[in-house]
Amino acid sequence: MEEFYTKEEQEEIQLQLNELIGACPKCLTDANQKLIVKAFKLADRAHKGIRRKSGEPYIFHPLAVARIVAEEIGLGTKGVVAALLHDVVEDTDYTVEDISTMFSPKIASIVDGLTKLEVFFDNTESKQAENFRKLLLSMVEDVRVILIKLADRLHNMRTLDSMPENKRLKIAGETLYIYAPLAHRLGLYAIKTELEDLSLKYEHPNVYDDISKKIVESSLRQLNSINEFSAPIKEKLTEAGYKFEIKGRPKSIYSIWSKMQKKDLPFEEIYDVLAIRIVFTPLPGMSEKTQCWTIYSMITDIYKPKPDRLRDWISVPKANGYEALHATFMSSHGNWVEVQIRSERMDEIAEKGFAAHWKYKENSDKESELDNWLKRIRELLENPDDDSLEFLDDFKLNLFASEIVVFTPKGDKITMPNGATALDMAFEIHSDLGYRCIGAKVNYKLVPLSYKLKSGDQVEILTSKKQTPKWEWFDFVTTAKAKARIKQAFRKERKKFIGKGEKILEKYLTEKKLAINSKILRKLQTHYNAKNKDELYFKIGKGIIDLKDASKVLSDKPYNKWVRYWKLSFGFGKEGNKPKVDKKKPLLLTDDKEQHNFTIANCCHPIPGDDVIAYQDDDDNLILHSRNCKVAIKLMSSHGDRIIPAQWESQKILSYIAVIKITGIDSLGIVSKLTKVISDDQNVNMRSIHVESHDGIFEGLIHIYIHHTKDLNNLILKLMKIKGIHTVIRQERQNSK
Repeated sequence: MEEFYTKEEQEEIQLQLNELIGACPKCLTDANQKLIVKAFKLADRAHKGIRRKSGEPYIFHPLAVARIVAEEIGLGTKGVVAALLHDVVEDTDYTVEDISTMFSPKIASIVDGLTKLEVFFDNTESKQAENFRKLLLSMVEDVRVILIKLADRLHNMRTLDSMPENKRLKIAGETLYIYAPLAHRLGLYAIKTELEDLSLKYEHPNVYDDISKKIVESSLRQLNSINEFSAPIKEKLTEAGYKFEIKGRPKSIYSIWSKMQKKDLPFEEIYDVLAIRIVFTPLPGMSEKTQCWTIYSMITDIYKPKPDRLRDWISVPKANGYEALHATFMSSHGNWVEVQIRSERMDEIAEKGFAAHWKYKENSDKESELDNWLKRIRELLENPDDDSLEFLDDFKLNLFASEIVVFTPKGDKITMPNGATALDMAFEIHSDLGYRCIGAKVNYKLVPLSYKLKSGDQVEILTSKKQTPKWEWFDFVTTAKAKARIKQAFRKERKKFIGKGEKILEKYLTEKKLAINSKILRKLQTHYNAKNKDELYFKIGKGIIDLKDASKVLSDKPYNKWVRYWKLSFGFGKEGNKPKVDKKKPLLLTDDKEQHNFTIANCCHPIPGDDVIAYQDDDDNLILHSRNCKVAIKLMSSHGDRIIPAQWESQKILSYIAVIKITGIDSLGIVSKLTKVISDDQNVNMRSIHVESHDGIFEGLIHIYIHHTKDLNNLILKLMKIKGIHTVIRQERQNSK
């Protein structure tokens, strides 16, 4: 070790190892500690001489991941050992067989699940999505695989500063799209929150810094209010004989930003930035559930509750095992304060998720929602026909953060994602029920298959022996299970039409003196809105697609698979003259027509001043997206190697379209006042205005041409000064799902 590390590094490595062993309450026996030291020595030997981008010895990374696994997730010795070894097979000459011989087949299996694929991929596939699929295959066999992967991702996000910006964007986008929702689904709230905050930090650094600063500025004031609010509650609980802890629960930076975006509110109007959490030791002789409601009742004796903000996740826990009682109360100063009430057991499950869930499950034979979720993932992985990107989309459906609870006619509870239909519920109960479903009764009223369910609905599925699956069902089902079962029903027929469609396309292209290749397939998939080549062949074979206009498609310049966009540039000249792009450096977006080599994505219409990224398509065209665009986040998670950081330079010549939404009190001449302010602005031109008035209130949408977000913000401030105007906000346009 002396050859490769400085004295300070040697001391720090030893300190980290000692702290790791101390942080693992399940690793206290001599045998367990020897196993951890053995794994550390192998990892240190395997990674000898390797340093991370930050310059520190590589061994710091597996040590940090193992500590997260032990301390923040709560895994035992095997999990810690696998975490120490998680990069050994992937990055060094050691094999899975070596790990199995030196440790155990189980530890080797976990390490294998954490090792990326080494095969080469067709250009139409996504390496990121394929690696994720392999990870999940290992997860359903041993959930520790995904827990260690989340720890690995968390440490990578904590140390992302040393990576080039294009890699930062790729990793942050992937984290926000898949890993943060996955942490949420596994009940790891602290990790989910930190992953979201760190993703925001690297995707929108200015927004992150601004909200962080405002939280710090308001925290002392908020803390004083919380202490004052908590004082009478503490007194009441102490009188009742409870041992408890009350602590402030600051809202995460990402959740504040997300609420600001969804509700078009400034930071100052997000009222529940800080809340309190009551964690109590249950008194003997009474159930935890009863005691949660007792504490809630005590608080209602002091403060008035907000009726529509009571969330009972004790009677009906969340699908990820989360239990708590959430309520919002009016303080004596006229502010709403959220209160979370949990027992110590509930708190541990909320903080450590799956690992704590298994600890408390040992005394129960009851199958949990987490068990059911793992079953659904296993079923999803059983369909080998899906390509990796389609699989990623279907898996994302199983990561629903928002869920509803519905009931069968006998009162059995079923948890479904928000937006699920009656047909989704039929498939959730049993595949045959889904295949024979003709409708449903919701709260005793007849509804169609496509009816969207609401939380609390009682649903009776109606069936007929004559009913057969319909391909059109695919258009309105939302759950991955329903989609997989519909595909399965049509698999034999689908294969026949796929073969037929491939022959039709091959014959057509032969007549045009062309051959099937990935480039041609991508053009046709984009034009005919097919997710992959099999869907394209299927639609051709079934007669849904007529190839009569295909020659025009094949002669046109291709465009991005996910979005249509409009050109800003005046052309690249000859195909070979497109400038080469260094993905490690930000793409500079200028007014120079000769260098103007990008297009604006129609899904989000970014304008100068927005945080943006560029996506490089198959023909090296650069499509500009806003960084918080849903399409962009998906692209970063599945095609991260094509993402290029971009930044605006001075924009004074070209104008970009933006939409502002205005609300206010309707009055005579209000429209002329609006148009006068806009026309008087030298940096803004108006394209169109649409105003509707009802019951003395008006709403208007104005399309304008501007050079920069600064001009837009200045205009918004001017419009807000008009008497009677209530709100003026930029309308974000997101056409994608």
